Amino acid sequence: MTLAFNPTRRLFLGGACSLAAMPLMTSFALARAAGDNRFVAIILRGAMDGLDLVQPYGDPAYRLLRPGLSLTSDTGLYDLDGRFGLHPAAGGLYPLWKAGELSFVHAVSTPYRDARSHFDGQDILETGGNGSAGRDGWLNRAVGLAGDGPLRAIDVTSDSDLILQGPNAAEIWSPRDDIPISADEMLFFEKLYKDSPDFARAFEEARSADVSAEMIFNGQQLGASTEGVARLAGGFLKNDYRVAAFSINGWDTHAEQKSLFAKSADNLTTAILTLKSEMGPAAWSKTVVLAMTEFGRTARQNGTGGTDHGTGGCAILAGGAFAGGRVMGNWPGLKDGDLYENRDLMPTGDIREVAAAMLYRQFGIGSAALTTSVFPGLDFSPSSVFVRA
Repeated sequence: MTLAFNPTRRLFLGGACSLAAMPLMTSFALARAAGDNRFVAIILRGAMDGLDLVQPYGDPAYRLLRPGLSLTSDTGLYDLDGRFGLHPAAGGLYPLWKAGELSFVHAVSTPYRDARSHFDGQDILETGGNGSAGRDGWLNRAVGLAGDGPLRAIDVTSDSDLILQGPNAAEIWSPRDDIPISADEMLFFEKLYKDSPDFARAFEEARSADVSAEMIFNGQQLGASTEGVARLAGGFLKNDYRVAAFSINGWDTHAEQKSLFAKSADNLTTAILTLKSEMGPAAWSKTVVLAMTEFGRTARQNGTGGTDHGTGGCAILAGGAFAGGRVMGNWPGLKDGDLYENRDLMPTGDIREVAAAMLYRQFGIGSAALTTSVFPGLDFSPSSVFVRA
């Protein structure tokens, strides 16, 4: 592992606050501003199966479509509201549901349709556009529009997330890079960070972290990595950072979904619970976590015990700043005639509306800015159910 510096806009650092924390994830991003509210965006890469995470067991068609994947209370499903149940692999989140700190939004999607490409779907999810947006992310645009003024942002990443790329200044803290750094450049960094305790500590740990960090990446310690990146995010958010984003991979479950989905759902559970633990009650009470995916999966299971690329998906809302304990959204049903193109959960809501409502609630970004700059073309107003919730 090496260190490198890009003087044009971004800063690359090898290492992390804790070596065990280094993720096998796509990225992790942070932003700092005045004010007490926090917002965390988690991208679930690979098309998370919302019909598996929050199973509509009250819909008679569900078990017919998924005889090998549907669960009941006898097989570990956590009842949520008499209609939907939480997958047992995410059962660690159930206490948050009971405490009113967890909700789900079913049948949501971006405007992306039909082609079902991970790359295109993730681009739309991260740019916040309708297919014609540029290559800058909606979170980057949002950090420049907060009511308290521009947010200072930092992206901690192994592959820079598009969600934080764009015209607003953003630093990057990377756990690995291919460009070596010389001794005089090391001295430059020492001087650069000497007046910033957080960066100085991170830089010193990064400098001595090479071998151990590589073992974490190559050892595929995904569970520990998920916990570590969330711990790092929580530590920043407990103090003076206000916005964070990171990714969790592993949701593309074309085959053997039972085992693969359980691992990813456990990783998501670990991330959210670690965020809460590290942030502490005061910061968590002012936080909204939004976990979202590029699209859902087919309503019918396939012949290899999995599901294929779909359309309507499910979003997760956690944190003490949003009144939880609800499965939200307009449920379209799963019977014949209800499915999108006779294969997918029909999208009845726009995931961008959920994200926009959280930015409006947490940072006072106005509806005009949200519908023109952050999410071009979005139909959003302060009367949104997600604002009033």
